[in-house]
Amino acid sequence: MPRFSAAATFDHALPARTAVLLVQLGTPDEPTPAAVRRFLGEFLADPRVVEIPAAAWRPILHGVVLRTRPAKSAAKYASVWGRDGSPLMVQTARQALLLRGALGERGHDIEVAFAMRYGNPSVASVLRDLRERNVTRLLVLPLYPQYAASTTASAFDAVSRELRNWRNLPELRLVRSFHDDDGYLDALAARITASWEADGPPQKLVMSFHGVPRRSLMLGDPYHCECLATGRLLAERLGLRRDDWVLSFQSRFGRAQWLQPYTEPVLHDLGRSGIRRVDVVCPGFVAECLETLEEIAIEGKQAFVSAGGQDYRYIACLNDSPAFIDALATLVLHHTTGWATGRLDAAGAQARQQTLSARAQQARALGAAR
Repeated sequence: MPRFSAAATFDHALPARTAVLLVQLGTPDEPTPAAVRRFLGEFLADPRVVEIPAAAWRPILHGVVLRTRPAKSAAKYASVWGRDGSPLMVQTARQALLLRGALGERGHDIEVAFAMRYGNPSVASVLRDLRERNVTRLLVLPLYPQYAASTTASAFDAVSRELRNWRNLPELRLVRSFHDDDGYLDALAARITASWEADGPPQKLVMSFHGVPRRSLMLGDPYHCECLATGRLLAERLGLRRDDWVLSFQSRFGRAQWLQPYTEPVLHDLGRSGIRRVDVVCPGFVAECLETLEEIAIEGKQAFVSAGGQDYRYIACLNDSPAFIDALATLVLHHTTGWATGRLDAAGAQARQQTLSARAQQARALGAAR
């Protein structure tokens, strides 16, 4: 058996392709305790996510967390699950489809696929599918605007883990982050502005980012800095004064100290201080998921209203908004500069096919001569 794997249907005459792989965090296959347990088992076993020595963490994960958390989490997933399935899966699939179209409209023939870091479709399975389509130039684009070792780096880990077993490696490029990308920021500003044009501005805008352990900041992770940069640049685009907005962090897990201020206490304090209207936006999430639809839209509202607030509005993620799809297309074309991505006319396509056929005949001849 060969040590390194190759495409099952490799043909030297196949034209080389360029592809973009969008990577999201992941979602359970269904909102049930069993499916959530599988998902959390994979997610929380990643040493990038939980930086506790495996010998100490495994008994806690399998003896406590995976026995108690899945049922509670499944109920929350069920509260946001749509007819088409997981919101994150639905939105990511639409983003991939629309991005493929946007690139085509600009004259670029680039494959676009998406994978989930945890769950399905897995990074490994999607990469193998791209290999069968003779993708030899690959841009990996994790859909995390702000870099974190627990998200972006983990996505790159999954890609490299699969590719290290391949015989024929693709040319590889990685998008590290896009927290200060003009297109991304403009799309966020447009989303917020449209909401305010319809409903008026709030007394306070809360920008809630996913949290990470504070220890990661001390160890050199740039996530906190990139979140602050996004918040500042977005506020500038919206013309906000410094006391018009607040930046916070959500989704704590475990007993360790995480980045602060925490979103729920911030909302509670705003309601208690007499603020009647707040809007909450989640710039670090580009697609709806449990953390936005349940934790922010539902639990966040409860925290604000229970403390005396009156009007709470959650501003939706970028999802499949035209401005964001256009921003992604621009980002992809920037990072694929120098790669052959343009569409050929009929004469060019015929000439390329003749060249490829000649190469295939030469390869077969060399093989027969051995």
